Amino acid sequence: MRKQGARWTVEEEVPLAPLTTLGVGGAARFFARVADEEALMDALEFARARACPVFVLGGGSNIIVSDRGFEGLVLKMEITGIRPGADGATLHAGAGTEWDLLVRSAVERRLAGIECLGGIPGTAGAVPIQNVGAYGQEAGDVVAGVRAWDQEEGAFRLFDRDACTFGYRSSLFNQPGGRRYIIVEVSLRLRPGGGARIDYPDLRERFASPPALAEVRDAVMAIRRAKGMAWSPGHPESRSAGSFFKNPVLPAATVEALEEVLGPGTDRIPRFPAPGGGVKVPAAWLITHAGLGPETSSGGAAISTRHALAIVNRGAATSGDILDLMAKIQRRVREAWGVDLEPEPIFVGFEPCIG
Repeated sequence: MRKQGARWTVEEEVPLAPLTTLGVGGAARFFARVADEEALMDALEFARARACPVFVLGGGSNIIVSDRGFEGLVLKMEITGIRPGADGATLHAGAGTEWDLLVRSAVERRLAGIECLGGIPGTAGAVPIQNVGAYGQEAGDVVAGVRAWDQEEGAFRLFDRDACTFGYRSSLFNQPGGRRYIIVEVSLRLRPGGGARIDYPDLRERFASPPALAEVRDAVMAIRRAKGMAWSPGHPESRSAGSFFKNPVLPAATVEALEEVLGPGTDRIPRFPAPGGGVKVPAAWLITHAGLGPETSSGGAAISTRHALAIVNRGAATSGDILDLMAKIQRRVREAWGVDLEPEPIFVGFEPCIG
């Protein structure tokens, strides 16, 4: 069945695996692409009439789709466009806008604040949900506002930065109750003429003098490609959901106690300050030093040869393989370090209702 609207079409049994960077999962019972807010309203009415759950799909870069698919309506968000604000510091982007396109636009306008977030696959509307971050920058630092449709109230709402309640890889929109909101536009307040941020060693070691924004973005892209974290269709190391686990935030005393157990001659545990006085420890380091590497696999899923934080699809993986490998990694890290690793991706179709 194909239900045709003015600017949208609902299709049935559409495979979702090709629409994700990991490339696993079954089909959507219903599927619609929405290019404007009118089409979004029509598609949601279609779902309401059938009492089926709704999942909004952006770039498909941070999700794991169940092998049985999604028994509801998947909305492919294609509301795009970038427009500058009157203040010269703000950029407004449609939720379906490619995120890296927005980063490039900011850099070209000499607006600082997201130059370290280049190369992250996905769309602008998905970035605030996870409060995406890399190399010392987080989306929540620059989000000025989020416009979203409230499925329960049946109205659009505008959230300022404080209302988004950003935390480490979290926001209002991925907390209980937050799935009711469908983001249609994101506004970023950046720094005109601001300097580039090079807090992380991976970046500092590349520059002898203060770099331009474009130079930092180029450096970030090179680092991400080297680690297999830049989307490159056809490259086996790109068939992942990006960073699979969050970096755990631990009490400083816990990190010190772990180092005492390690004893002399062992690498010092890397650490970064976290809000609230905690210490952020790289999950990749914990995984590697728990004895896990590219040989660690389950079915068609394996740890990347380039970055221990990525689980890749070697070509025939199922979502079951991904979950089995996830559990294997979590179990080994817990045994070695007493630390529980929390996954970053969104799991789709593993529950009776997601919306």
